[in-house]
Amino acid sequence: MTTFVLLVFGLVYVGMVLGGLPFLQLDRTGVALLGAIAVVAGGALTVEEAARAVHLPTVLLLFAFMIMSAQMQLGGFYDWVTLRVAGLNVSPPLLLAVLIAAVGLLSAVFSNDVVCLAVAPVLVQACLRRGLNPLPFALALACAANIGSAATLIGNPQNMLIGQSLAMSFVGYAVDAALPVLLGLALTWALVVLGARGHWQLEQRSGVVPQEGMTQPLQPLQRWQTAKGLGVALAVLLAFLFSPWPHEVVALVGAGLLLLSRRLHSSRVLGLVDWQLLVLFVGLFVVNAALERTGEPARWVAAAAAHGVQLEQPSTLFAAVFVLSNLVSNVPAVMLLLPVAQHPMAGTLLALVSTFAGNLFIVGSIANIIVVDAARRQGVVIGWRQHAALGIPVTLCTLAMVAVYLWWRIGG
Repeated sequence: MTTFVLLVFGLVYVGMVLGGLPFLQLDRTGVALLGAIAVVAGGALTVEEAARAVHLPTVLLLFAFMIMSAQMQLGGFYDWVTLRVAGLNVSPPLLLAVLIAAVGLLSAVFSNDVVCLAVAPVLVQACLRRGLNPLPFALALACAANIGSAATLIGNPQNMLIGQSLAMSFVGYAVDAALPVLLGLALTWALVVLGARGHWQLEQRSGVVPQEGMTQPLQPLQRWQTAKGLGVALAVLLAFLFSPWPHEVVALVGAGLLLLSRRLHSSRVLGLVDWQLLVLFVGLFVVNAALERTGEPARWVAAAAAHGVQLEQPSTLFAAVFVLSNLVSNVPAVMLLLPVAQHPMAGTLLALVSTFAGNLFIVGSIANIIVVDAARRQGVVIGWRQHAALGIPVTLCTLAMVAVYLWWRIGG
């Protein structure tokens, strides 16, 4: 049975690396789901054991915040903010600073992927109308969304998983993450400005291949729906800060209140939930539980320790998070490394490094892919070279800063 589980696990994580399996029409979600089905069908786990393997509080928290983000999207809030920012009569570097600040703040509360999905097409359209090169603004959007989402334990899926699994303090983590996130956003702005010198205007754009674009219809601002969404989100955050209630219960109550609407049909709201991501979580929970049951991970950690590689040590864990996040994506990487997250600062390290590492390449995070796809639909093609020209320096500089910060916090 151990050999069978190792085979399934290996195939699943090959799928995470490749984004699917060769010769099959499967994405990462499909691979994870089939892996879960295989370990149950093969007898490695019973159906009841597979159900217990799913960390339900994390899945429920993620689902609830998807509902809140859907409310803001349908209420036109994201389009309104993007148009207000893009319409500012300021210089391109200052406009970029406002964009990065706004995106970073929104991503800390409403999830980086959702923010990029809503903001990217409107931003690219606005840049083209103003005669601005959309490339630096689109790339800054992706980087700022990733970095800003690390500010809280609800900013992205991996942070929700870390916070729920390690029972981390919402306030405590936010205090720990505030300085590196702010510095990371500032570094992103500086690197984009440095790379965009002389290429702010549309006619001077470099590396952008124009195509026939498709205009994205704007969602008009509905003040009541937006106010309702913001009010519920604020109430949820205050409950996280000042109440002992379980976070997933508070978030679900908030989501339930938003579904009580006379104008927005629940099917529209639920239609914006990322069901694929939820299924990915479920599949990986089951596959990882089957592997854990074999006892192999404990033997691997012991073997590594015997060769001087202490995964529990912050420096080793830092390197492992960075490498795995770029091999299999940040959520699978975090799931693999959570069992060795034993240092008091391990949760903060996992959250910051796995999130910041996502800026390295386009495939490093879903937010990057969303921005690139949205830009392409508007007639602006962003290749991997254009992304890497910013993504690599942003990742290396911000992670170097995080390393220094963690070294200082841990005590040198």
